[in-house]
Order: sequence, then C-alpha cells, then structure tokens
Amino acid sequence: MMFKLIKTCAIAACVAALAAPAMAQTKWNLPAAYPADNPHSVNLIAFAKDVADATGNKLQITVHPAASLFKAPEIKRAVATGQAQAGEVLISLHENEDPMFGIDVIPFLSTSYPAAKKLWLASKPAIEKKLASQGLMLLFAVPWGPQGIYAKKDLNTVEDMKGLKWRAYNVGTSRIAELVGAQPVTIQAAELPQALATGVVNAFMTSGSTGYDSKSWETMTHFYDTQAWIPKNVTFVNKAAFDALDKPTQDAILKAAAVAEERGWKLAEEKAKWYLEQLQANKMKVLPPPAALKTGLEKIGEQLTADWLKKAGADGEAVIATYKK
Repeated sequence: MMFKLIKTCAIAACVAALAAPAMAQTKWNLPAAYPADNPHSVNLIAFAKDVADATGNKLQITVHPAASLFKAPEIKRAVATGQAQAGEVLISLHENEDPMFGIDVIPFLSTSYPAAKKLWLASKPAIEKKLASQGLMLLFAVPWGPQGIYAKKDLNTVEDMKGLKWRAYNVGTSRIAELVGAQPVTIQAAELPQALATGVVNAFMTSGSTGYDSKSWETMTHFYDTQAWIPKNVTFVNKAAFDALDKPTQDAILKAAAVAEERGWKLAEEKAKWYLEQLQANKMKVLPPPAALKTGLEKIGEQLTADWLKKAGADGEAVIATYKK
C-alpha cells in the first residue's frame, strides 16, 4: 500500500508539474536508469515532488527514467560535467574509478538490510569524499533487493556455471564469471530484456526487481536466492549547480533527500519479497542455493573480498574494520 500511495502521488506530481510550468524558476534534470514504475524511480519522483512542494515550485526537478536521457554508465559523468544537474546510478558501476564504489557488491560481506545499512554508514564518508573530488555532492542512497542467480538450468555447483553467457555489469560480476569459467557479457539493466530475448546472455546475477522488470521468466527458468549482496543506487547533484541555489532551496533539497533515503530503504524491504512472489507466479522456480553451490560461492566471496582489500588498501581496511565492529 505504501508503494502504491507513493506511486500515485508521484504521478499526480508529474501531472501538476506539466500543468503549471511557468511557476518554476529553476529547472533541473535528473537522469536515472530504471523503468518509471521501478521503486527507485518512484522514489526519485516522490523526491522531486517534495522539493517542488517545499520550494513552492521555485525548483522543479524532472526525473528521466529508463536511461531515456543518458545510459546508465554515462549518468555520473553527465552530472559532473553539468549536462544534467542531478542523477542516480548504481554506484558499483564505477568501481574501476575507486574501489570504495564497489564495497557493497563484495559477495557475502553484507547479506541483510540491517547489515547493508551498517556497511553504508561505514563507507559513506569515503564515498562522499571521492564524489566531492569529482564535483559531485551526495544526496542519498537506496538499496536493491538481495542478489540471486537467474539461469535456464539446474545449478548444483559452481562448476555448473562454466561456459554460461553471464551478464556482467560491474567489476564483481565480471570477476565471478572469470572464477567460474563463464563468459562475461557487459549488459546494463535497460538492455537486459533484449539481451535475454536474443540469447546474448543465458545467466545473470541481480535482484528480484530487475528480474521482474526484464520479464526474466520469458527466457529463464530458475532463480537461486543466494542473497549474495545488497547493492545501492546513489543520487547526487552537481556541486556547482547546488551552490548556485539560495539557502532555503538548498535546505529543502537536503531535507527531501533525507526523507527519500528513509523511504527508499523501507520500499526496498517491502518490495523484495513481493518481487520473488511475482517470479513464482510466472512459473519460475525460486530456490535456495544447493549446499555445494553455496559453499562454492562463499569461497568466491572470500577471494573477491581479498581482491577488494588489496585494491582498497588502508582506507578499505579501515572501512571494513568499522563495519565489523
């Protein structure tokens, strides 16, 4: 009900914004990568409405979902260079820039929402600092559902993953492919339905929501609920664009951002179970990983944790130590 209410309010806000464009003194664009009815996009639209309401439409933010303005890997740079004033990305897409951007996709490091929130709070200062060095200011972060494996066959051990055409979208998923002998194919979320339909990939690891958005049941038969990690989307603004606003408008953005983060975490937990129920309703097998597969994946997780710590150095070790306290 909470999700439906927010979605209804968000749609109403879009209609109202279209009806009275002359009221807005400043207009911002906020590109995002996921469909308009995805909880992340719904939350962004609600955030934009909160800002408009708080500023009397002095600042109007238009959300552009489904990679309609920029493709997922392009959004962060677009905001940093001022092509858009704000944006939302899956932060692990940019792990190659800084290992800290990939801390939330280390397999089996945090496998519950409380653990994911604790990891976020431990890593947030380092991520804020890195974004600031790129001309960006962090607003809020919202998690996805726990990650599982989609496949077209039984997977009883990691050896069964050998030779699969495996969707990769960040460093971690590419490395998993390498370690199990699968063939990594870089595919972003907006491109996944076509990649599945054409057989470009035949296995991938993602959340129940992305599986639902891409209608994975049309090509996949199994979902193994490995709960390997809980990744996050991060919303940020161009710091120069933010600094150009007056203080009351800045305060309105920050207040709306705090509300959006809290709302987004609640929505993520609320919807995670629902998405898996929808996979089952569409005749997919939703299963816990067999013992041998789980053991094999945990060993891969240990290897990837060691890999990450080696790249992240002392800063990474400090964040992990803070998280594990």
